[in-house]
Amino acid sequence: MTSLIDVIFLLLLFFMLSSTFSKFAEVELAGPAGQGGGEAGDTLFVQVSAQALRLNTASLRIEELPARLRESAEDGAAHVLLSLSDNVTAQRLTEVLVVLRRLPALKLSILAPR
Repeated sequence: MTSLIDVIFLLLLFFMLSSTFSKFAEVELAGPAGQGGGEAGDTLFVQVSAQALRLNTASLRIEELPARLRESAEDGAAHVLLSLSDNVTAQRLTEVLVVLRRLPALKLSILAPR
């Protein structure tokens, strides 16, 4: 009976240590390709903070972001400047990047905080 308990304990320990409890997401990031000149109407400014999200100074929820970007971009393609406040977590940034990846015509640049 004690050997059975030892085996069960070892199996329990193995599965506890080998499983993950976090959900991982993969977001592809690339550096800027170059300093291209675009038209002023093609650039959209998105500000991200821990609790708020703004598109060109208009507050919105993260669910509204794709539709508002489609409306703001005239031909569907635009350059998005993503500005992060000091209190933005990596999880919040990942959530915004996942939403932005649904719009493949957008060019994305992340402004690094100083």
